Amino acid sequence: MYETLSHRAPLIVMTMFFAALAMNIAVPALVLAAMGLMRWVVLKGGEGPSFQGRPA
Repeated sequence: MYETLSHRAPLIVMTMFFAALAMNIAVPALVLAAMGLMRWVVLKGGEGPSFQGRPA
């Protein structure tokens, strides 16, 4: 059992490292995509609801 665990330990460490590396890339990409989507929604909205009161 210990021999098998000692052979698998580097594989487990490498898997954890590359999984964390993927998260370090994926999370900022999702944040940037959400920011781009919000910018698009705001710019696509145009003037927005117009004010119906008296002019100043």
